[in-house]
Amino acid sequence: MERKRSSRRRRVLVRVAAPLALLVAPVLVIAAVTATDAPSGFDNQTNGFEPQANMDSDRALFEQVKQPSDGLGPVYNAQACRECHQNPVSGGIGQIAVLRSGIFDGTTFTEHPGGSIIHDRAVDPLIQERVFAFENVRTLRTTNNALGDGFVEAVDDSTLLAIQGSQQVALRGTAIQVPVLEAPGTTRIGRFGWKDQHASLLSFSADAFLNEMGPTSPLFPTKNTSNGNDVSFFEQIPDPDDPATPTAPFGRQVEAFTRFVRSTKVPPRLPTTDANILAGEQIFSNIGCNICHVVTMTTVPAGTSLNGGTFIVPDALGSKVIHPYSDFLLHDVGTGDGIVQNGGLQTMNMLRTPPLWGLRTRTRLMHDGLNLTINEAIQRHGNQAEQITGIWFLLTHRQKNQLVRFLNTL
Repeated sequence: MERKRSSRRRRVLVRVAAPLALLVAPVLVIAAVTATDAPSGFDNQTNGFEPQANMDSDRALFEQVKQPSDGLGPVYNAQACRECHQNPVSGGIGQIAVLRSGIFDGTTFTEHPGGSIIHDRAVDPLIQERVFAFENVRTLRTTNNALGDGFVEAVDDSTLLAIQGSQQVALRGTAIQVPVLEAPGTTRIGRFGWKDQHASLLSFSADAFLNEMGPTSPLFPTKNTSNGNDVSFFEQIPDPDDPATPTAPFGRQVEAFTRFVRSTKVPPRLPTTDANILAGEQIFSNIGCNICHVVTMTTVPAGTSLNGGTFIVPDALGSKVIHPYSDFLLHDVGTGDGIVQNGGLQTMNMLRTPPLWGLRTRTRLMHDGLNLTINEAIQRHGNQAEQITGIWFLLTHRQKNQLVRFLNTL
């Protein structure tokens, strides 16, 4: 009887896998012969980008609790980078969600006055921001993992475009060119943030510094408003709060945050030879999850100039194989947040494929954190992902459990 049941399950898996010749491009691995695996670990240890003592010093600034006398606010979301990025170590995933809103009239998106972010905190109740009743676009965005992002920054645009080109038209991601703020006139393919709004970690760090905590810096010299209203009266120190110095032209703190993230290791996968987990990994590929959640890519060689010549890739980040489980492209899977940023109106309902490395450290799934189990999150995938979700529904209960067990090792 057991042999008959096993045979039946094998037939189910074959039937599920059969349509994939039409869906799945070959797994793309762009790797140099000399490439080595990127170091991994949740251990607060450097990947070699900078010495451990320097990384510890930069992490201290990343973890430092800001006060109004440091430039906090006047409107803000958190007092320290680690408030949002702290599971299981600084730079990791967090449960904090950012609130955004705006108006879409059918043809034009208009963000909330002063910007789409609705800051949850203020140094004075008089300037607390709120969503307006007439704003019909409202969304939450959970905190992304920042561990290993130095390696993501060191992935060449051509790699992302090759991945895009390997995807079937119906499933193909969208790559957008975004400004590299530290190199005026330079653009790269966006890869950071839910909307791929940044390609450089320095740009992204300066953006988060202002929009999550409030301090200004040379790349973002203008304070946020409260619902579009000037709040400079509530500031305690003059702008920029993180000024340029001879050794830190983009701000001492912003540059420290950037160095810290570039020094972090990639999230490690749990080692296992369990047969069910290995079966789940095969199912992940068989049903086509790896079309967008691309398993493997390789960084550019050491010495490569990126970000308009402002960043030369060092040995610690160059020619490293990473397993992010993402294509870092924008897709419409039916859960888009409706917010328009760097990509224009076409990207309103698109989101970056979230990297799955570190998934086991996350309790709230999808961009808004509203799904609490992996199976719920998978079922929510539609539009460009509906073919894959349809195949997932054909899996047996055991196969779905095997898939979840695999994902819980990431």
